[in-house]
Amino acid sequence: MAVSVQPKTTLLGDDFVDAAEHALSSGELGRVSDAELERVMTAAVRLYAAKAETDNPPVTPITPSSVTPTDVVATVSDLVRAAGLNLWDVSMWFNRKR
Repeated sequence: MAVSVQPKTTLLGDDFVDAAEHALSSGELGRVSDAELERVMTAAVRLYAAKAETDNPPVTPITPSSVTPTDVVATVSDLVRAAGLNLWDVSMWFNRKR
């Protein structure tokens, strides 16, 4: 009797997550180029924003136990600067009701 082998199912993003985790654990941050990181971050931000505007928004954009407050603030601060926003702009959106 032949045994069928199911191909391994990978989740979208597994390759990037594996590369990022390896870069972080090895200290070799250059293993993920700035261009690759920008491309992934841009796509993730756009998709999250689109989903957040639906009737069924994502519960959370991150796994809180997997990042530090410093990780979050450093990333958010650079996102705000890159988009040409300021904290006043952010405060208008921060308190909006979903």
